[in-house]
Amino acid sequence: MSCIFCSIVSGEIAGSIVAENEDAIAIADLAPVAPTHILVIPKVHYANLDAYVRASDPAAVAALMAFAARLGSELEGGYRLVVNSGERGGQSVAHLHLHVIGGRAMQWPPG
Repeated sequence: MSCIFCSIVSGEIAGSIVAENEDAIAIADLAPVAPTHILVIPKVHYANLDAYVRASDPAAVAALMAFAARLGSELEGGYRLVVNSGERGGQSVAHLHLHVIGGRAMQWPPG
């Protein structure tokens, strides 16, 4: 099975990289829902959040969230972190990724 995010992580497909650390990359979303929409993607393939939590220690999960939060904290006025997990959760790419969304007022409920 081909994974677009694995292809971006490996450099096989170009992605607009915003930030990177040892364990994850952050890229601009190709279909943004707000002025700022960044995807934070673990460099190792995990199908969804559940798989990541089962395979990783709590410090790794916290580090991924902290990386995303650091990107969000650079946005003036606040931001939203979203993790869709599984088809019914709205996940459209079967590789764990976090959405960092900001640059406008967010509505609640989100959908």
